[in-house]
Amino acid sequence: KLTAMDKLCMSGNCIDTLNLQVLKRMPHIKHVDLRLNSIRRLEANDIDFLHHVTQLDLRDNKLGELDATVFNNVEVLHCERNQLVTLKISGYFLKVLYASCNELVHLDVYPVPNCLAYMDISRNHLENLPEWVCDSRKLEVLDVGHNQIRELPARLFYNSSLRKLLAGHNMLGRLPDRLERTQVEVLDVQHNQLLELPSNLLLKADSLRFLNASANKLEMLPPATLSEETHSILQELYLTNNNLTDKCVPLLTGHPHLKILHMAYNRLQSFPASKMAKLEELEEIDISGNKLKAIPTTIMNCRRMHTVIAHSNCIEVFPEVMQLSEIKCVDLSCNELSEVTLPENLPPKLQELDLTGNPRLALDHKTLELLNNIRCFKIDQPSAGDASGAPAVWSHGYTEASGVKNKLCVAALSANNFCDNREALYGVFDGDRNVEVPYLLQCTMSDILAEELQKTKNEEEYMINTFIVMQRKLGTAGQKLGGSAVLCHIKHDPMDPGGCFTLTSANVGKCQTVLCRNGKPLPLSRCYVMSCEEELKRIKQHKAIITEDGKVNGVTDSTRILGYTFLHPSVVPRPHVQSITLTPQDEFFILGSKGLWDSLSMDEAVEAVRNVPDALAAAKKLCTLAQSYGCNDSISAVVVQLNVTEDSFCCCELNGVPPPSPGIFPQSVNVVIKDRPTDALGMPSSSSGMASEISSEISTSEMSSEVGSTASDEPPQVAMNESSPAYPGEQRCMLHPVCLSNSFQRQLSSATFSSAFSDNGLDSDDEEPIEGVFTNGSRVEVEVDIHCSRAKEKQRLQVPVEASDEGIVISANEDEPGLPRKAEYSAMGTIGRRRGNGSVAPHERSHNLIEVATDAPLRKTGGYFAAPAQPDPDDQFIIPPELEEEVKEIMKQHQEQQQQQQQQQQQRQYPMDHLADYYDTPL
Repeated sequence: KLTAMDKLCMSGNCIDTLNLQVLKRMPHIKHVDLRLNSIRRLEANDIDFLHHVTQLDLRDNKLGELDATVFNNVEVLHCERNQLVTLKISGYFLKVLYASCNELVHLDVYPVPNCLAYMDISRNHLENLPEWVCDSRKLEVLDVGHNQIRELPARLFYNSSLRKLLAGHNMLGRLPDRLERTQVEVLDVQHNQLLELPSNLLLKADSLRFLNASANKLEMLPPATLSEETHSILQELYLTNNNLTDKCVPLLTGHPHLKILHMAYNRLQSFPASKMAKLEELEEIDISGNKLKAIPTTIMNCRRMHTVIAHSNCIEVFPEVMQLSEIKCVDLSCNELSEVTLPENLPPKLQELDLTGNPRLALDHKTLELLNNIRCFKIDQPSAGDASGAPAVWSHGYTEASGVKNKLCVAALSANNFCDNREALYGVFDGDRNVEVPYLLQCTMSDILAEELQKTKNEEEYMINTFIVMQRKLGTAGQKLGGSAVLCHIKHDPMDPGGCFTLTSANVGKCQTVLCRNGKPLPLSRCYVMSCEEELKRIKQHKAIITEDGKVNGVTDSTRILGYTFLHPSVVPRPHVQSITLTPQDEFFILGSKGLWDSLSMDEAVEAVRNVPDALAAAKKLCTLAQSYGCNDSISAVVVQLNVTEDSFCCCELNGVPPPSPGIFPQSVNVVIKDRPTDALGMPSSSSGMASEISSEISTSEMSSEVGSTASDEPPQVAMNESSPAYPGEQRCMLHPVCLSNSFQRQLSSATFSSAFSDNGLDSDDEEPIEGVFTNGSRVEVEVDIHCSRAKEKQRLQVPVEASDEGIVISANEDEPGLPRKAEYSAMGTIGRRRGNGSVAPHERSHNLIEVATDAPLRKTGGYFAAPAQPDPDDQFIIPPELEEEVKEIMKQHQEQQQQQQQQQQQRQYPMDHLADYYDTPL
């Protein structure tokens, strides 16, 4: 018998029934720890009381109800994260009660716990506060947040011991009118339905230091004094997201010791200078999201001011904040500033200045040179515009904010033009308390993803591989440090006839993303923590230690996260991956760090920014709301607005073309960099910038032809002829309107990139070759979708394009040779006939596959093509003398194979009247 042992710890086992008879035979045990089991019920077996147990821990089990009255001497009870509906406890010696994250509707403690000092019953289904709570004379901290409570009893505030009351996220319509002699120091009533605060709240609450009434419907504030003398010691006041007007501003002067003031997203139009002058101890102010046109100059009286946040207003004049010696952070983004007035020397402690979102702002060279000395200076970059002229399908805005320790432990990644301007990549990284890992993830993950995209096109595979490779590249930094990450990749398959956009999200840790579809949140991420049964089972198999705060070896509560390699295999970097096809009903999606989602639910985040037209302002709003709601961690938020319209992808019954993107190519052309053999000379990677330099500024004369096809001078006829018998009931999208039978737009049989100085009056045969361009065996494939104007075809096969490693290929989707064509096509064949515009219809399949062995030259400023003056020696193909004979033999065999292929194609050639007569292509 171990009579000296006073604690029994059996956490992390598979116990499903707790037999109290066993505990009765161990009278020396005082502390029982049964966390992380599968306990569903307790078996008392006619046991009256267990007097020796004083601490009972039943967290993370499957209890539906708990009668703990048998533990009549219990002092500390943990029963969080169960499925409790009813809870009964003995209150003789009860001091601490933790019962959050359950489904409680009834809580009974008998007798009244006169020793109870701390009680957390948040995140349950309580509609009323139990009466016995008001009689607990020693209760100091009460957390009833995230319930359904409609009213708080007045007697609760009479408790002379109560210091902290957290009642946010309930359904409170009002607070008790008479608050006499209350000693509450911290009062949190955010996210309720309060129309007003009690008139004597600030008069009688002499001890109140912290008040958070954000996210209510307040229109006015109660006075703090009835005379010039005030006794208020209020230091932190949070009133964000209400309906407050200018009338409440004078009442703030009754709080001379105010240090933090958040009044963002109200209806303020002015802040009187005389009132600001009296808030001399103010250190942080957030008045964003109002209609302020100026910040009073008397802000200079606030000598301790270190943070001024006033984004999303109508401010036209730069405030006098640069005169404050303690100023550290100034955010004036999304305003109407036109100039910036600066002193000769910047404040010595200034670390961040955000001036983005001010379209009228113009800074001279001297001002820019001075502001560039700030560690974090943000200003809009000149927009390069969209070369293709197509409307952008996505646009983004992001923001970051440091925590209470002024340490920015988050980072964001945004690439609107990722991988040849045809895709987009966004990411958010959170290092919790370290800066190194988020920075490494921000600098490295995009390049790794670009490399993995060259290896596989499967969304889940390349996302998982990206995270695994990133884990390896963290090196020594990832041994003892870690970080959460979420990546969102937008792409569409160029070989897909529909060309629809696909959004792929991958995350580890507590960084998450949510998509707004039809105004409703659609989560795309998952947090792997101890509450996940499959993760808990996996961790148990690896014999990991789960501490009382729910962390693996006391380090992290996330079981899938980047870094922390010393915890492998318990903690792994394998992400949760989810892909979804974007539709016109998708409005935007949000990427956020842990701090954001701990403060805002996904429903609230979507609702908050749904009507914000600017992505930057939307991201700023999310960050401000999270800080006002109590977030003390670093925050990063990225908002990506979508514009996926019906004409952004092909929905007709025939083959479609890819939708327009913010890329540089015309809507009808796909450029695909195909995978290459390991010994081949590949195209430059997307990160090098060369693959994205191909411009869409290709005029008619810049497309040289060996067959003689030219563009028609006649304007394209896009009207639908409903009476035409060739289109009975055919459905076509806006990208591919049906052309009339007498129209021919352009038939492209081959194309090369020519000099930027081509004369549009020259014929294609008069084009001069590009000087200085040499063959290096690389290939760019350009797929052109040519729609035949014909009757509805139920099934249509596509010709797969073989992966190759030389030349530029421009191919047209056409029927596979050898397949029988329908009879109705026979009347439309016109092989060899010269068109009215000088073009000739092709009569061989090979005419639609032209190889041009040239480099795609880099684009200079202005979007024109220019070839290099001299060839790069590395690009030249030099044959050693000892291999000349072997190379000649290989070339001879290659020529013979080509001749055989041409003969086979001629044998399979169809009669003239079997080919389509009319072609329509956006090119």
